[in-house]
Order: sequence, then structure tokens, then C-alpha cells
Amino acid sequence: MDSFVEQLTRGAEEEFTEESAWDGSAVRIESSSLPAIHLPVLPRYLQHTTTGGRKATGFQETKTACFNYIHEALLENQWQRAAEFMTAYLETLESTSAEHRMAAPEVVWRIGAEILCHHSKSSIEEFNYFAERIKNVGVKNYLKVCLEHVFHLLCNGLIDDAYRNLSLAEGWRYGEQTAAHDKEMKLIQAYKGLLDYYNWSEKRKAMLELDDDDLAQFVEQEMHSFFRQAAVNFKEIIKIPGVWDPFVKCYVELLEFYEDYDEVRQVLSEYAYNSKFPSNPNAHVYLYQFLKRQGESKKTRIAVLKILHELVPSHELMLEYNAMLQKSKKRKKHRLGLQVIFTVLDFAGWKEHVKAWSCLAKQIKQILENSSKHLYWIMEEWNSRKDWWPAFHFSHHLAKINWQENESLACEKAFVAGILLGKDCKYFRYVSHQGHKAKKGRFQTMKKFVKKHSSSHNPSVSI
Repeated sequence: MDSFVEQLTRGAEEEFTEESAWDGSAVRIESSSLPAIHLPVLPRYLQHTTTGGRKATGFQETKTACFNYIHEALLENQWQRAAEFMTAYLETLESTSAEHRMAAPEVVWRIGAEILCHHSKSSIEEFNYFAERIKNVGVKNYLKVCLEHVFHLLCNGLIDDAYRNLSLAEGWRYGEQTAAHDKEMKLIQAYKGLLDYYNWSEKRKAMLELDDDDLAQFVEQEMHSFFRQAAVNFKEIIKIPGVWDPFVKCYVELLEFYEDYDEVRQVLSEYAYNSKFPSNPNAHVYLYQFLKRQGESKKTRIAVLKILHELVPSHELMLEYNAMLQKSKKRKKHRLGLQVIFTVLDFAGWKEHVKAWSCLAKQIKQILENSSKHLYWIMEEWNSRKDWWPAFHFSHHLAKINWQENESLACEKAFVAGILLGKDCKYFRYVSHQGHKAKKGRFQTMKKFVKKHSSSHNPSVSI
């Protein structure tokens, strides 16, 4: 009997209109050129063929049941079981409906590719054979299948094969060009550009290791050729509204290498601020990182991080944002910095971040020492958190864990807890007691400061 791959592709090629043979016994499907996949006996109620003409209700039920079994097998990583049911499912796909005939190749591709990617008896040669057959069955899916085939090749380290497939796809034409095909072609070209970038990067590494100037000059020319090819394709894809992070990052690296900084600024500004593009935090990150590399003013960088803060208030760059705000001469920037660091600590991922707690402790201390008129800044931030921060950050249980795992973290948190909740807060009491037993002077200093200032704005609260 033909191989599993041949059954899949032949079924799609015939548009599922001819009868298939099924003898109900265990079979071994193989060909001389492809690995074998063993298909044991299927449940008897799925072992039947269908004929042309009107389909019975029972047939539809069998088709649905078979598809559900495939779905279940895929979810449970039972690839051999999925292959067995898929072979039977091909028989149920026989249909006189034009809609079903058009959809069938994609159904076969999606399920067949998933099985072949994971089946223990499958190989890259078998997957390639399957993909090439499917590409020419449902021509409307040609570019999509090509792109997914390329992803599979890249995952297996076959970069040259992937590049060759992209080059072939780039020259493919069929019928009238639709808007959907145009976008898919742009993607094909963009991923080809990504591989051009890869080749450029490899040539750059090689050039750095060369001692021969003539050879280095030749490699540099090759690099520039890959750069031009990649740049053309990257420039085209990022004109289309979308999220193109991998392409943008590579394009920026290429442009910066050739010192085209004006183009980088234009590309990143357009990517971040064009209202036609979807909201994308990374676009603002890339712009900020470029401005930082260029030594742009703090005012310019703060403006970028302000938008990032609105989009992702827990982003790791918020510590840099906070630091720049605190260095400003304007009081309103200091207040914004306090809001930023409080907000960062609202998120679980920052609960044990020593630097974040240190920033908050430092800012609270500066406010208490320098100007009591700004005490309300602290109170306004605390009022919206006093109902849940105590359990979230300052429980007795967390005090024990923090002290055992990171004394510096426990010390910073204890200071904040003592100021916000009072000196009788269980977190503060536990950590200061442990510090006293360990005879560590900084805990005595902290304890004195908390006793002096905690009662000035907040009554003692026990949690």
C-alpha cells in the first residue's frame, strides 16, 4: 500500500471524489523512497467507504466522530493514533460540495503536517515530499504552505533549503493577483530578507577573523549584496500596518552598521507612532534603545518611556524611567516617578525585585526628610493600595521567606512596611527583630527612622 504521505496528497489531488479501498486489517504503508508508518486496525465503525451521490446522516456523524478522534489524539500527542484516524478521515472527505473540495487541501495540510512533524517514523524527506505535493494541489494555499514549509526547514537547521524554497515561492504566479496573495508574497519576501540578514551576519563574523585584506574586501562586497537584498524586502513589509518586530530589529541593525541613522530614526518613529499600526510596546522600546545609543536628551527619552508606561506599566524599563524622573529638577516629575515605582510593585513579577523596593524606599525617605508638604504624595499612592498591599507584600509569612532568602530585600521592604503601616506592622517587627539578633547596625538605623516618621502620617496597623 502507498505511504501515509501519498495517501494524504493523493486524496487531496482527487478532491476526495473517488472511492478508497479499506480492507479492515492491519496494514503497513511504505514506499521504496520513504520511511514506513505502521497503521493498525481502526475501530470497525470507521472502517467503511462511501459512494458518490447523496450522503446519509450516519455518514456525517461518522465524519464528525473521526475528526473529533483526530483532534483528541493531536491534543494528547498520540501521533500514531492520529495517523490511523487521518487515513480513515480521508475517505469521509469525499464530497460533491465545491466548498468542501476547496477547503480539503488545507485540512489535509494542517493535520498531516502536524502528524509528520511529530511522528516517530517521519523524516524531513517525507515532510518535504508531502509539502511539495500539497503546494500544487490547493493553489490558493500555495504561498501559505510554502511559508510554513520554510518554518519547518528552519526549525531543522536547513537554512539553504529554506532560502531556496523562498526564492522559488517569490517567483510563483497563478491567475489574477489578489490582495491576500499580495500580502502573502510580501511575507515570503520579508522572510527571504531575514535569511539575507542571517547570511550578512555570518559574513560579518567571518570578515572579522580574516587577515587577508583582499579576501576581506571580497567578503565585504558579499555582505553589502546581502544587505541590499534584505533592506529592500524589510522596507516593503514594514510599510504594511502590522507587528513586524523581527524584521524591524534586523533592519535597524543593518542600517546602523552602515551608519544610516536618519533612516533608522524615521523607520522607528513611523513604527511607533503611525496610528494605522496596532499598539505595540516593543516599537517604543526599540525607539528608546536607539535614542539612548545615540545619546539623545533625557527629555526626548522620557517622552518615549511615558507612552511605554501607559502601555506596559510593569515593563523592565520602568526603573530607568523612574531614575530619569527623579533626576529632573521639576517636582511634578518626582511625583510621577513615585507613581511609576508604586505601580511597578503592583505586579507579582516585581514582588521580590530588590532594586525596585530600594527605589521606593529611597524616594519615601527623601520625601520624609526634605519636605513634609509632599507627604500627601505618599498618602495618595497608599490609599488606593492599603486594602490589598499588606497581604500581597507585607504578611508575616513573606517576612520569614524574604529574610531567609534575601536579607537586602527584607530590609528594603521592612522600611517601606514600617513607614506605610506603622512600627507595629508584623513584617517590620519580624525583620527588625531578626536584624537585631544578627547585630546588624543598619537595622537599628532603620528602626529609629521608622519610629520617628511612621506615626507622622499613618496610625499603627497590625497585619
